[in-house]
Amino acid sequence: MQRTAEPPRAAPGYRSGRVSGTGVPPVVPPPSWPSGGGGGGDDDDPVKRNKRILKVLSGSAVAVVLIGLVVILVSVMTGNATTPGGLFDNRAKGPSDTRPELARRCPPPTIPPEVPPGGADVPPGPRTTDPEAGISYKEYGDPWQPWDAAWVDRGELKVTYQIGQHFVTEPDYVAGSDYHATILSGHVPATVNDGSVLDLKCAGDQIAADVRISFYPKNNELEPISAKDLTLGGRPARLIKFRLHFSQPGLKAKSELVSIALIDLGKPEAAILYVSIPDTHRQFDYIADEAPESVRPL
Repeated sequence: MQRTAEPPRAAPGYRSGRVSGTGVPPVVPPPSWPSGGGGGGDDDDPVKRNKRILKVLSGSAVAVVLIGLVVILVSVMTGNATTPGGLFDNRAKGPSDTRPELARRCPPPTIPPEVPPGGADVPPGPRTTDPEAGISYKEYGDPWQPWDAAWVDRGELKVTYQIGQHFVTEPDYVAGSDYHATILSGHVPATVNDGSVLDLKCAGDQIAADVRISFYPKNNELEPISAKDLTLGGRPARLIKFRLHFSQPGLKAKSELVSIALIDLGKPEAAILYVSIPDTHRQFDYIADEAPESVRPL
């Protein structure tokens, strides 16, 4: 076989155009280390050479450590070393938010509401008194009876209603459950410590939302009627009135008139009056207005 002459190629490891004129790579001199001042004889002694290398490395390490200590010292003195969560962060963590739920959701207004001078006379006639809530209100006759239970809402505020009046409108509408018309009172922590200013609109809306999800069939529809600020018994208050529409097997009532009065008593605890009248007993709808108007602080 006849071999064809191959063109010349660059030596392995060198790209074309980078080879020297002689075709041999340039010689790179070995790194020079500082000598101990004793001439070149020690460079041939590996023991002495290694000692000099260790001495140089040790000196460099000491210099790095000293520089690091200086940087840390300066940072501590200037306060830059105590970043949040850092190694030197010795600052005490802020306290957790211990405010009542309603105070967190409804911070007090920057401008307190005006409180009219003096109170209001207590209307004559029988009264229901709730010493824990700090209010009294009109007591009604038959078929209304004293309330003998405690309802706790399942909403955000967990208000307990255990004073008031009621009567059963539909007994045993489902096994073991009666349906009621109610006039109930309760109270809720609304301000911080000894604070006495309350955001009535925000707080009233939250209480109404809690009542709606706690005491009524699911998928109910709300029909707003009114929401206004007023004075009850000489104290700032908010009255919310609405009708809830719903449908539940076994229940004749298809809607219910609800009024909720929130009364600012000038204390950390705000008073609540909750009135509910099913549409099967509309003759008592007037109580949704009359009972809140009869509220007086104790």
